[in-house]
Amino acid sequence: MRLTWALFLYKRPKGHLFRGKYRFVKRVSKDAMDTLKYEFQQEEQNMFYLRHPYLNQEETKCLKEIEKVPFWGVEKWNERNSIFEKRRTLADELSHLKVTQDWDFKGGYKF
Repeated sequence: MRLTWALFLYKRPKGHLFRGKYRFVKRVSKDAMDTLKYEFQQEEQNMFYLRHPYLNQEETKCLKEIEKVPFWGVEKWNERNSIFEKRRTLADELSHLKVTQDWDFKGGYKF
């Protein structure tokens, strides 16, 4: 076949392209270096903002004193769900099975 000759000239590693003993290793390009440099700068800027917060400890204390306004949807949600049955637990569902509290077997047969 004519395709065989073209594939014979094109050198590729055996098996998976980027894994294994005969893998293809990409050359480092300028674009990859620029991208990596930008990511490092962004990470350094994020770490700077974490080390130097906008508010210091004294300024954040006053935020605790401010009364927090509840979310307006909570009251509406509670009003809507008040007509439904309250939360039921597994203990409520299986309470009819609890006949006695004596679970210890003291020997002999108990009928």
